[in-house]
Amino acid sequence: MTDGTSPVVTRSNRGQWENHLEGHPELSGSFASKEEAVDAGRTVADDLGVHHVVEDAGPTGAITDEQE
Repeated sequence: MTDGTSPVVTRSNRGQWENHLEGHPELSGSFASKEEAVDAGRTVADDLGVHHVVEDAGPTGAITDEQE
């Protein structure tokens, strides 16, 4: 199914986390949380025998967890 060289990439995209595999949009997916995306990406990568890469999200400037 794959050539074995393209990794599954988990990355942040406009507030959601997504998995992407070059040339295989049917294996891509969007998730509400990083944890869900990483778990799903790891599963796809393991099933296909390819690497899984998690790209950290850069700072957005939005406060997501205010401390009191």
